Amino acid sequence: MAAKLGGTTGGKYGLGQNADINVTPFVDVMLVLLIIFMVSIPAATVAIKIDLPPATPDQSSMHKKPIYINIHKDSINIVDTPTNLASMIGALDAGLGVADPKKETILIRADHDVRYEDFMSVVNKLQSEGYYKVALILEEV
Repeated sequence: MAAKLGGTTGGKYGLGQNADINVTPFVDVMLVLLIIFMVSIPAATVAIKIDLPPATPDQSSMHKKPIYINIHKDSINIVDTPTNLASMIGALDAGLGVADPKKETILIRADHDVRYEDFMSVVNKLQSEGYYKVALILEEV
């Protein structure tokens, strides 16, 4: 919106070069785009009705005792019963005592002096047998 009415090169009525950017067309285009987006966005949102279950907790899962696997430097304990890696799954199924034990969460606690290889062998054994809900218990030393 600025104009240069006189200059040194063109005399009294000469127009010099105007190096300023004319922002009026830019603002007009931006306002048109803003209006288009404001009108089209509410039409693009679709309400999806979802039938959610009520927020009441399952009473059977609230009172279950969790299953712990304690990994020590020289042994593995499941529910305070010593076992080894080969018989761990049988002891785990007996300790859970449910119809489908693979859907239960199993908590793993390892001592700080357990080798990483021993820990990972327990986790790999659980995953190879189909126990995918595994949680780790972390304690600061």
